[in-house]
Amino acid sequence: MLLYITLGLLVHFVFFASIFDIYFTSPLVHGMTPQFTPLPPPAKRLMLFVADGLRADKLYELDEDGNSRAPFVRNIIMNEGSWGISHTRVPTESRPGHVAMIAGFYEDVSAVAKGWKENPVEFDSLLNETRYTWSWGSPDILAMFAKGIDTNGHAHRPSSREYSDNIKLVDKELKEIESTVKDFYGNDGKTAFIFTADHGMTDWGSHGAGHPLETCTPFIAWGAGIRLPQKVSAQKFDDSYLQEWKLENWKRQDINQGIIPVDMLNTSDLFKAESMFTNAVQILEQFKVKMTQKKEATLSFLFTPFKSLSDTKQANILRKARYYIKQKKYDEAVSLCRQLIHLALRGLAYYHTYDRFFLAFNVVLGFVGWTSYASLLIIKSHCNLMRGVSTEAKNPSRLLPCAFGAVGVSVTFFLLIQACPWTYYIYCLLPLPIWYAVLREIPVIQGFVTLLSTFPPRRFLGYLLLFILGVEVLVLSFFYRYMLTAGLVALAAWPFITALWTRAKSISLSWIFFCLLLAVFPLMPVVGRQPDIFLVVGAGLLVLLLSLFVVTSVIKRKDSFINEELVLHLLQMLSIVFSMCVVYSTHNSLLKKQGLPLLNQIVSWTILASSFVMPLLSPPVLFDRLFSILVSSMSTYLLLSTGYEALFPLVLSCLMFVWIHMEQETLQHSVVSCKQKVSTIQFACNTDAAQCRDLCLDDIRRAFFLVFFLVTAFFGTGNIASVNSFDPSSVYCFLTVFSPFKMGALIMWKILIPFVLVMCAFEAVQVTTQLSSKSLFLMVINISDIMALHFFFLIKDYGSWLDIGTSISHYVIVMSMTIFMVFLNCLAQMLTTRKLSLCGRPKSHVI
Repeated sequence: MLLYITLGLLVHFVFFASIFDIYFTSPLVHGMTPQFTPLPPPAKRLMLFVADGLRADKLYELDEDGNSRAPFVRNIIMNEGSWGISHTRVPTESRPGHVAMIAGFYEDVSAVAKGWKENPVEFDSLLNETRYTWSWGSPDILAMFAKGIDTNGHAHRPSSREYSDNIKLVDKELKEIESTVKDFYGNDGKTAFIFTADHGMTDWGSHGAGHPLETCTPFIAWGAGIRLPQKVSAQKFDDSYLQEWKLENWKRQDINQGIIPVDMLNTSDLFKAESMFTNAVQILEQFKVKMTQKKEATLSFLFTPFKSLSDTKQANILRKARYYIKQKKYDEAVSLCRQLIHLALRGLAYYHTYDRFFLAFNVVLGFVGWTSYASLLIIKSHCNLMRGVSTEAKNPSRLLPCAFGAVGVSVTFFLLIQACPWTYYIYCLLPLPIWYAVLREIPVIQGFVTLLSTFPPRRFLGYLLLFILGVEVLVLSFFYRYMLTAGLVALAAWPFITALWTRAKSISLSWIFFCLLLAVFPLMPVVGRQPDIFLVVGAGLLVLLLSLFVVTSVIKRKDSFINEELVLHLLQMLSIVFSMCVVYSTHNSLLKKQGLPLLNQIVSWTILASSFVMPLLSPPVLFDRLFSILVSSMSTYLLLSTGYEALFPLVLSCLMFVWIHMEQETLQHSVVSCKQKVSTIQFACNTDAAQCRDLCLDDIRRAFFLVFFLVTAFFGTGNIASVNSFDPSSVYCFLTVFSPFKMGALIMWKILIPFVLVMCAFEAVQVTTQLSSKSLFLMVINISDIMALHFFFLIKDYGSWLDIGTSISHYVIVMSMTIFMVFLNCLAQMLTTRKLSLCGRPKSHVI
C-alpha cells in the first residue's frame, strides 16, 4: 500500500505540473526583424500620461451641478484633440495594462508561475525603441502615470468625493505639465500628448475582472499629428454613454490595443497607409517566426500549417496593399492591412496552442489509465472475482512487455528528432507503464466483464447515470455552492428508494431532517456577513443540552468506570461554558475598544490545547468516543466562530451519527452475517484483515457519500480555495495583534474541524460495516481523479487573475485529495483508537 501511495503521489504531481506546459506557456515571440515607417513622424516627442484606476465614465460625465470634473480634459475634447474609450482586456491590473500600452501585447499567462508579479520572459517595448525616455510614477511600472486615483478608489469607492476630488487634482496637474513641456520646447508644435488609464474599477472598488467598468478607460490625444475635434450629428454605439456625458456631438473614436488608430491622426493619407502597412508587416513577422519555430520542431509529414494565412496569401495581400498605396488608394490599403493583422493574430494563437491537443491527449490517457488500474486493484484485492482462476491464466504473455518496450522506444525517438522539451518525454512515456500494469490484469478484466454481463442492462445503466450525476453535482458545487443544497436534498430521499423507510422509520426521519437542515448552510452568505454572537452562544447551548442527555444516559448505565467517564463529560461541558463566556465577553470588550482581556486569551489557548487531549481520555466505545470528539471540537470551534457557522459542525455531526445508524441498518439483510449493536462496537487500534469483507455495490455509494460530505465540509460555510475569504475577526478570542502565521494556523484548524468530524464518523462506518480502509482509499482516489479530469478541461488561461487562479485551485484541491485523505485518515485513527487514562490505570471495556 505504501508503494502504491508513493507512486500515486508521483503520478499526480506529473498530472498537476502538466497544466503549466499545456495552458500556461508564454505567447511572446523573439527574433523578429524591426519594422519602420519610411516617412518622417509628425511629432518629435510623445508625452504619455496614465492615470491608475481611472474609469472613463467618471472622467467624462458631468457632476450634479452640470460641471465637468476635468475642465482641462473637457476643453481638449471640444477644441484641441480626439477622444474615445480604450477597451482594455482582463486581467485589468496595472502591470498588464501598462505592458499592453507600451509593449503591444496582452497579459502573458505564464506569469502565473511568478505569482503574477512580473513578466516571466524578456520583451521589447516602445521605451526601448526611443532615443530618450523620461518616466516617473510607480517604481514597479516603467511608465508615467498619476498615482492616487486607484488608491482612493480602493479605499473610498469610485462614487466617493475623494475619488472625484482626485480626478480634479489630476486634471489640474495635467494642465500644468502640458504648459511646462510646451514652454520648455519653445512651443514648436512637435509634441504629442496622450492621456489614458491602465484599467477601471467596479462600484465596490475592485478591479482585475472583465466588467465594463473595469475594461472601459478614457483615451484623449492632442498635439502634433492628432486630428482636431470633429462635430457630428449622429454616432452609432451600443452604449448610452454619449448622451449621459453630453458628448454626442463630438466624434468618439474607440481604441482596441494592437492596431494603430489611423482615424485619430492628423497626417496625410499616405502616412496613414504606410503606418498601417508597417503595423501589419510587424505582426506578420511574429507570425512567421512562430510558424518557423513550430515547423522546424515538427516532422514535415505531420506539420499542419495555418491554412487561412498561407505563404501565397501573405505575399498576395502584401503585394496588393503596396499596389494600392502606389495607386493612392489609401483607404483600400488600410482595410487590407487590417485584414492581414486579424489573420496574423489568429495564426499566432493557432501556433501557440499547436501542441495543446497532443499533450492533453497524453495526460488524459495517463489519467484514464491510472483510474483503470486503481479500479482493477480494488476488484482484485477486495472482490472474489479471482478465486478459482488458474495461475497460468494470471501470468501475462511475454509479448506484452516487448510490445510496450517497442512503443516506448518509438515514442522516445519521435520526441528526440523533434527536439521536444524534457517534460514532453514524461507526459508521453508515463501512460505506458500505467497501461502495461492495466493490461497485465487481463483475467481481472475478464472476470469483471463477466460479472457485468449478469447485471440487468437497465439497472446497470441506471447506476451509471446516477454515478455520473453525482460526480457532476460535486464538480458544480465548486462553482455554485447551492449545488450542495441540491445534493443534500437528493440524499434526503435515499431512505425512500431503499427498504430503510419501512425497516427503520425513526432513523430515516432523522436522516431526512438533518440532511435538509444541513442543506440550508450552502445557501448562506460567505463573505461580508455581520457578526452574530447570539448564534454562537445558541450553538453552545445546544451542545450543552445534548451533553446533558448523554450525561443522563451515563448515570443510568451500570458501569464500573462511570465516575471517570462522568468527570470527563462534566469537564467538556465546562469547556463549552467557558467558550461561550469568552466569546461573549471578548465581543463586548472589543466593541468598547478595550482590547482582548488577558484572562480570555489564556482560557482560549487552554481550551484549544485541551481539545486535543480530552477525546483520548474517553472510552473507545464507538458513540462515546465520537461524542467526546464532537464536544471537544465544538469548544474550540465556538471560540473561532462569529456567526451562523458555529451551528455547522453540530448539524454535520448529527447527520454523521444518523449516517452510522443508517449504514448499520443496510447490513441487516446484507452480506455481513453477524450484526452487532452500535452501542457495543469499539474502535480497535489494529483491525484484523480477516474481518474485512469483500466489496459490494453499496460500498461505492459509501465512498461517494464520504467525498460528498468532505466537499460539503469544504464549501459548507466558506470557500477554502481562498483562506482570506474567512473573516479574520474569528481569531480575536486568541489574539488581536496581527500575526499571519498564528492567525493562519488558527483559521486552518477551524477549516479542518468539519473534515475531522466527517473522517471520524467514517472510521465508525468502516468498523460497523467491516469495510477495508485500503479499498475505501482507492475508491475515493478514483472519484477524485474523475473530478480532477473534469477540472483539467475547465482550466482557464484567459480572463482575470481571479478566474485563472480559481480554475487552478479547483484542480489542485481535487488532485491533493490523495494527500489530504492520508492525513485525515491518520488523524481520525489517532482520535478514535488511542486511549489515555486520567488516573494512570489502563481500563478495559467488556462488550
